[in-house]
Amino acid sequence: MKAAFLPDRGVVKVSGDGARDFLNGLVTTDVALLRPHLGRFGALLTPQGKIIVDFLITEAPAGHGGGFLIDCPRALAQSLADKLGFYKLRAKVGIENLSDNLGVLAAWDGDFAIKPDLAFADPRNATLGWRILIPSELAQKVADLIGADLVESAAYDAHRIASVVPRGGLDFMYGDAFPHETNMDRLNGVDFDKGCYVGQEVVSRMQHRGTARTRTVRVMVDGPAPEPGAVILAGDKSVGTMGSTAGDEGLALIRVDRAADAVAAGVPLTAGGIAIRLAEADQLLAAPKQTVA
Repeated sequence: MKAAFLPDRGVVKVSGDGARDFLNGLVTTDVALLRPHLGRFGALLTPQGKIIVDFLITEAPAGHGGGFLIDCPRALAQSLADKLGFYKLRAKVGIENLSDNLGVLAAWDGDFAIKPDLAFADPRNATLGWRILIPSELAQKVADLIGADLVESAAYDAHRIASVVPRGGLDFMYGDAFPHETNMDRLNGVDFDKGCYVGQEVVSRMQHRGTARTRTVRVMVDGPAPEPGAVILAGDKSVGTMGSTAGDEGLALIRVDRAADAVAAGVPLTAGGIAIRLAEADQLLAAPKQTVA
């Protein structure tokens, strides 16, 4: 088993008698289903349906004060707390940014010897393993406790990329991407059966009209890794942008229809002058042509 402390992640806590209903009326996942040791993937959206911040969320056990703990990008933790505070109005909730004292340890490729209190399975993809909310100084101690080798965060990033799970700020830009474009609908990040939340109408319309025209896909890089954000070209036509890479693998935000046409016509793809290939080109060609904005 491997474990890595993720320095780019922070934790926001939402507590109080009204916390569950408060969050459930704002975010894409069904907070009503949460309990300790269970995690869900979700996002807070703009009214236009674009991602402000995506996150993992779990319920804290009573022994840790209860409430809900949000595992989010550390750089956005305070702005998330502020945004939730904006929506608070008269709700009986408390909102705290705990990122200076609490962080995230990811563990994968094995089972726990002992399950820590603030641990939950990553709901996006079973291959991603577990998330454990701990102070950074306890990373080695907790890794030893669960029987894992503590490795660098780059090893987790490589595993995440191989699992086709995008990271905001690298594989897509916050405030500019819809949940479908980042595969949230495929990664258990949108509950289409729950009640209203901010941006729901746009997301539901995209779901019911057909497939999104832009998707996050895995690519193979034939050379040095292009920079995140590099434009992907089919000939002289833009078909997407590069995201994060590890070795010869990476993620890219691809216009599905344009990329499928290029693959079918045998037109090579490049990013920053470097050749790239779609890892699942056959699936792209088999995808339905109907698109939505």
